[in-house]
Amino acid sequence: MTLLTDATARLAAAGIATPRVDAELLLAHALRVPRSRLVLVEPDADALAAFEGLLVRRESREPLQHIVGTAPFRHIEIPVGPGVFVPRPETELLVDAVLEHLRAAAEPVVVDLCSGSGTLALAIADEVPAGRVIAVEQAGEAACWLARNATGTRVEPVVADVRDPHLLPELRGRVDAVVANPPYVPSGVEVSPEVRADPPDAVFAGADGLALMPSVIARAAELLRPDGAFAVEHDDTHETAVPDLLRADGRFTAITAHRDLAGLPRFATARRVR
Repeated sequence: MTLLTDATARLAAAGIATPRVDAELLLAHALRVPRSRLVLVEPDADALAAFEGLLVRRESREPLQHIVGTAPFRHIEIPVGPGVFVPRPETELLVDAVLEHLRAAAEPVVVDLCSGSGTLALAIADEVPAGRVIAVEQAGEAACWLARNATGTRVEPVVADVRDPHLLPELRGRVDAVVANPPYVPSGVEVSPEVRADPPDAVFAGADGLALMPSVIARAAELLRPDGAFAVEHDDTHETAVPDLLRADGRFTAITAHRDLAGLPRFATARRVR
């Protein structure tokens, strides 16, 4: 349809990496229909006006997820907006990294550190029907998003700082899996306008991007039961740095570096020593 062709060209000219997909999602949002039904609906004047407004916002590089109000993640939609990190598709791999381990446990306990909107915790709760899922986020806007998103789900939000050595004392040595997508971008790195719309403290972590990683690793080691699984996302410059930190901690084995679907170094996994 000409409408989408023109919209795609406008978004491409604005530097959007996925202009056709974004145009279709914005039109579906304006029409209040699933993207798959676009060919079945003829926009009226009100929908066209709404679509134009959405296009202008996206041309200004406002994140698509802020405009439509959600981000797709595995089998669910995560409500997001200003004040909380927008989940990216590559983070879905962290769920795969612990899923088999959790499904083998009768009543698994999972902790999601630096949870933000609750993305990993909500996805795991959706795919692992038994057990407990605890999501930890420090006080602030992100914790408010987490509390709202967890309402009506099995996810238990906890407002706490991952740097606190007394985090979740009642769960020490009892957790089957810890997942984490902490801030990890080095502070001097240039990022896209969409990433700049995320809260800086959810993106950047010091000059080398590793400022929080020792705390994340230490909390995981304290919480996990023997042979418990750990999966942590990191910057693509951290392929050796994060595994080295895990080895230096001394409480992990089976330390493995992983790449994402684009072939970039993206996360590390490990098991708590028995």
